[in-house]
Amino acid sequence: TDEDTVKRYYAKFEERFFQTCEKELLKINTFYSEKLAEAQRRFATLQNELQSSLDAQRESNAPPGLRKRKTMFHLSQEERCKHHNIKDLKLAFSEFYLSLILLQNYQNLNFTGFRKILKKHDKILDTPRGADWRVAHVEVAPFYTCKKITQLITETETLVTTELEGGDRQRAMKRLRVPPLGAAQPALAWTTFRVGLYCGFFIILAIAFVLTGAVFVRYENVWPLVRIYRGGFLLIQFLFLLGINTYGWRQAGVNHVLIFEINPRNNLSHQHLFEIAGFLGVLWCLSILSCLYSEYTYLPMQINPLILYGFMLLFLINPFKTCYYKSRFWLLKLL
Repeated sequence: TDEDTVKRYYAKFEERFFQTCEKELLKINTFYSEKLAEAQRRFATLQNELQSSLDAQRESNAPPGLRKRKTMFHLSQEERCKHHNIKDLKLAFSEFYLSLILLQNYQNLNFTGFRKILKKHDKILDTPRGADWRVAHVEVAPFYTCKKITQLITETETLVTTELEGGDRQRAMKRLRVPPLGAAQPALAWTTFRVGLYCGFFIILAIAFVLTGAVFVRYENVWPLVRIYRGGFLLIQFLFLLGINTYGWRQAGVNHVLIFEINPRNNLSHQHLFEIAGFLGVLWCLSILSCLYSEYTYLPMQINPLILYGFMLLFLINPFKTCYYKSRFWLLKLL
């Protein structure tokens, strides 16, 4: 192959490469502009709702004599009922702030992606044209040069601090702050201890169940009832394997929190999933052993699986703020 043919091939390749980059850059700019406009509209709506709620609150706290005076800005009872209360507004601003942070991460991720791809292009082809294209197109693109998202973040922080948290910036940022992209949720030492404890108990009880099954294998009337436990075991197995997946994704650098749109402020790590699976696994083993030894436990054989599945249901719908309350009710909302 002569040198001219090679040059023409590389020229066509570069032309297609930069055309693809232009198409992707256009998509990114369009998506960013749409999301930014949506965020600006949402911020204006939240500002109006906050102002209306504060006005209604001030009016209700005014002296009786002043409260009777009706002005052109007086709110009717029906209109006042439409306003969000302060608690709902705090939650709304928290969710809005999260969307702003995700949009800011979108900016950074795409710019970093372009920079790495074009750097790889220049390294392979031994040319500076990729860097030149980045300077001429990416560094002047609206998604990168626009600083309105930073301004919205600052305004949201200021508004929440002054109007909703009484000027306490530390408390406001505790409510708004989002963990860094890709950061793992820290697991307490006691969580790790409980994981080991439950897994150890489960292994011992599972061995006891296998040995018991070898003894009871000749009693055919027992096994139809034991098969009822298969569904519960599949749920426990699913939670354990999900914990393994979560650990694998984290080790491989895959941000499953962002991919599956999970709240980065409140999500279960692999250790939390192992803890839940281990706890339910211990209960499962105790229940099935109680079923097999019903003549010694003085519990009817049929009542054991009912108690187990009833406890699992109560564990899920428990209204008290314990046992991963936010994660459980997030799951209930999805269901």
